[in-house]
Amino acid sequence: MPEVTTPYPTGTPCWVDLMAKDQQAALDFYRDLLGWQGQPGPEEFGGYAVCELNGKAVAGIGPVMAPEGMPEPPTVWTSYLATTDAQATQDAIVSAGGTVLVPTMDVGNLGRMTVAADPQGAVFGVWQPGEFFGAQVVNEAGALTWNELHTSDVQAATAFYREAFGIEIAPLNGADSYWELRVGDRAVGGVTLLANDPPGTPAHWLTYFAVDDVDSTVDALVKRGGTVLAPPFDMMAGRMTVVADPQGAPFAMIKPQPLA
Repeated sequence: MPEVTTPYPTGTPCWVDLMAKDQQAALDFYRDLLGWQGQPGPEEFGGYAVCELNGKAVAGIGPVMAPEGMPEPPTVWTSYLATTDAQATQDAIVSAGGTVLVPTMDVGNLGRMTVAADPQGAVFGVWQPGEFFGAQVVNEAGALTWNELHTSDVQAATAFYREAFGIEIAPLNGADSYWELRVGDRAVGGVTLLANDPPGTPAHWLTYFAVDDVDSTVDALVKRGGTVLAPPFDMMAGRMTVVADPQGAPFAMIKPQPLA
């Protein structure tokens, strides 16, 4: 099992979560689809559930909440980028032209968080670890395996994420119009053009979960009320699909190609 036992380097996607209109239905859906175990958490954390795979934290699912007088946020998976100082990163986000949606706040002793949008409108979270550093298992069936930015302006995104997090964006060898997010000498995610999405799709981060069999998992998703947005297809990294859960949250699933 690819376990993570130390904090993620700054700029690395370290966690994903979903705010669902029906939290219990979402917990049941992902339990059946990906094998997660989770239940609503303490009231002091708004009932937020930390879902586990074989006893290791993989993702969060909470009930959707909005400040009084504000509209409910969309039902989407949010990718969180690691930092050692959430407040300093918030300041850098603003300086680089981003927008703060949820100012830096403490989450008990677990850590500190911020939610922001880049200049093209893609929403992401920021996580400064305390007692909790993020996903404890990745890159195996049922766990997070990739985070992908869909943007209308790769050059502007490159400047923003470099200034805010020190992330570099570089073309992926052998791929046409696809870029890697790099922290140090390691690829930690991808970037693609928004023009490849259906017309009207806003800039966003897409979460990928690994599965053992894309086609059979898609069949299971449909039987449980999910929707197929891009039917399974083969590409250089493996076989993948883009889907939405019964409450409309999009995500991707992939059976990665074995490493040579």
